[in-house]
Amino acid sequence: MHESAQGFNFASRRSPVLARRGIVAATQPLAAQAGLGVLQAGGNAADAAVATAAALAVVEPMSTGIGGDCFALFYDAARGTVEALNGSGRAPAGLTLDVVRAAGETGRAIGPGSVHAVTVPGAAAGWADAVSRWGRRDLTSALAPAIQLAEDGFAVTPVIAHQWADAADQLDGDGGGLLPDGSPPRAGSVFRNPDFAAVLREVASDGPAALYEGRIGAAIAAAVAARGGLLSMADLAVHRSTFEAPISTTYRGLRVHEPGPNGQGLVALLALNVLDGFDPAAVSGGSAAALHLQIEALRLAFADGRRFIADPATPGGVPVAELLSPEYAAARRALIDPARRIEVAPGEPVAASDTVYLSVVDGEGNACSFINSTYGAFGTGIVPVGCGFALQNRGAGFTLEAGHPNVVAPGKRPYHTIIPALSTRPDGSLHTCFGVMGGWNQPQGQLQVLSRLADAGLDPQAALDAPRFSIFEDPPDGPVLAEPGLGEAALSGLEARGHAVERLEATRRLSALGRGQVIVRGEGGVLWGGSDPRSDGCAVGW
Repeated sequence: MHESAQGFNFASRRSPVLARRGIVAATQPLAAQAGLGVLQAGGNAADAAVATAAALAVVEPMSTGIGGDCFALFYDAARGTVEALNGSGRAPAGLTLDVVRAAGETGRAIGPGSVHAVTVPGAAAGWADAVSRWGRRDLTSALAPAIQLAEDGFAVTPVIAHQWADAADQLDGDGGGLLPDGSPPRAGSVFRNPDFAAVLREVASDGPAALYEGRIGAAIAAAVAARGGLLSMADLAVHRSTFEAPISTTYRGLRVHEPGPNGQGLVALLALNVLDGFDPAAVSGGSAAALHLQIEALRLAFADGRRFIADPATPGGVPVAELLSPEYAAARRALIDPARRIEVAPGEPVAASDTVYLSVVDGEGNACSFINSTYGAFGTGIVPVGCGFALQNRGAGFTLEAGHPNVVAPGKRPYHTIIPALSTRPDGSLHTCFGVMGGWNQPQGQLQVLSRLADAGLDPQAALDAPRFSIFEDPPDGPVLAEPGLGEAALSGLEARGHAVERLEATRRLSALGRGQVIVRGEGGVLWGGSDPRSDGCAVGW
C-alpha cells in the first residue's frame, strides 16, 4: 500500500490504523469506542456494528436513528459467505399515487418535509435481526453503550454542532427534546436525551415489538396522524426485515458485493463493470482523462439505476442479471467518448430466462458493513411525543410517475440511496469492508475509493483523504462538484470535455462528498483501517 496517488494534488496527513483483533471505523469517536468495547467484551463484528449504529443514533441524531432504516452486509469468515440484510421500511397501506397527488404534491417526488414521506422505520428490526442472525451477544448488550450515552449525555463536537444548527429548522414544532432550550446545542455543551434512552431501554428489554407494537409505535402513529399522514399501528405491526443474497460483480479480480434493489448498490456495480474494461492506469490518476472516464461510467450507471431500481417485489422485478452482464457492460462502455461528455439515457438490457456508515472487522475476519439513515437531516423533522428521535422521509425516494417501477404504492419499499459494500478476493477471503455516505454520492464515493485501493494501491486512510468529485445535485445530469485538490488542470480538462464543474470551497459542502469508512484485511490477517477526514471520523482497533 502506497502513501499517495500520482496525479492528485494532496498529501495524506493521517496514518491508517493497524490492528489484529478488530477495528471499528465510524463517523464519531464515541460511537466507534462503543463498538470496540463490544468487541473487547466478546462480541463479533455484527454485535459491534449494531452497538456503533445505536450510539451514532444518540450522538448524530440529525443523520441517523431508530426512526430511520438500515442495510447491512455480513461476511462470515468461517464459511466465506456474504449475506445482506434489507432493513428498509414500506409505505403505509393507504398511500397511493392518487392520495399523494390529492395532498398537493405536483412534482416528480414526494416533498422531503411531507408527512407522506414517512415510511415504516426499519432500523429497530434491522438491529435486532442482525444481532440474532449473525451476532454472539444479545440486543441488550449491543444497546447498552448507546443507552448510557443518552442518559449521561455527551459533549457535542464542533462538526456535529454545525450539522445540528444547519438542520434545526427541519425539526417540527419544539423539536421534541432535540432542541434543548429551544435551540441546537453548542460545541462543547453536554446533550442528554432521556426520552431516547427510555426508547432504547424498551427495545433492549422487549425487542423490536416495543416499537412496532407498543407505546413507541403508538406515539409514531399518533404523530403522523396529527399531521394528516396515513402510517398506522397496523403498518408498523406487519414490518419485517429481509435477509437476501447480495448482488455482485468483479473489479480488478475482486468481487464487490452490494445489497440488491431497492438499494442503489446496483449503480456502483454498473459503473465498476464499465470501468473494469479500461486499463487501471487510465482510470486511477487525477488527470482530466481519468476523471472523465469515471464520471461517464457513473452517469451511465445512474441513468440505468433511476430507470430500473425499485422494490424487487414490484411486478416484473428488477433485471439485475441482465444489467450486470458482461455484454451489457461492453455495450454501455462503447458509448463513452474519451474526448467529450455524452448524452446519457437508460439502456435496454436483453431479457433473460444527512446518513451514517460504519465498518467493523473482528479478529477472526468476520466483517459487518452497516449503514443507517433518516435520509434528510432529521428526516421529516417529526419527533413522536416522548421519544427523542425523528422520523425518516424515505418516501421522498418514490417517483410520482405513473407506470414507473418506483412509483409510490401501498406497502412498497422506495428507492434507497444508502448502501454498504464489501469486497472479497478470488479465494473468497475478505478484502475490504467499506462505504461512503451522502445520498446520490454513495456509489460515486465507493467507486473512487475502491479504485484508489485496487488501481492505485493506496492504504485505506489515503484512499479516503484524496479529493473527490460528485454529481451530487441531480445525477446523471447535474454539475460535477469538485473538491479542492483535484487540480485546476484536471478541472479545466473536464470543462473542455463538456462537463459543468462547480469548484467547492465551503467546508460545509464538502461533507456531502465525504464521511466514508474503510477496513482492509491484509497479509497475515492484519487489519488496516481508515476514516474520512471530512467529519469527526475515527477508526479504533485493538
